[in-house]
Amino acid sequence: MSQDNVMPIGSGFSELLSQLQNTWHSTIPLSQFMQVKPLSFSGTELQVTAPLAPNINLHNTMFAGSIYTLMTLTGWGMLWLQQQRLTLQGDIVIADANVKYIKPITGEPVAKVIWPNTDISGLAEGQRAQVMLDVGLYCNDLLCAAFTGHYVSIPKTSSN
Repeated sequence: MSQDNVMPIGSGFSELLSQLQNTWHSTIPLSQFMQVKPLSFSGTELQVTAPLAPNINLHNTMFAGSIYTLMTLTGWGMLWLQQQRLTLQGDIVIADANVKYIKPITGEPVAKVIWPNTDISGLAEGQRAQVMLDVGLYCNDLLCAAFTGHYVSIPKTSSN
């Protein structure tokens, strides 16, 4: 893949983050109710949050389903951002995932994922892209949940 098509790391990603949030909110209604919001993207690390209030459970901590959803969307968002940087198109799905709940979340959660330098350029030739992403969910700088997701991006064709 030509480097001419790659958005350089360090260029302004605020527009991409806005597009990501709009994509989540328009295609996954739960993300809008949860108020999922990307915080930052460096090109290799993505941070995402959602306020505690709409995601609270009877224990005044973050609901496990909201934790899982936030972490799933963070991984999905990372693959989406990498596709955008490389001007690639693919329909992203999660094929498998595992989460470990470590500590209750009592404050603002921050989900963090780092891109593992996986080559997804095969999407341009009609090949599926697959990536395993590890997402950590932090509260007050403590790891509260750990998530591993196997994401697949299916090349877009005229029929999908």
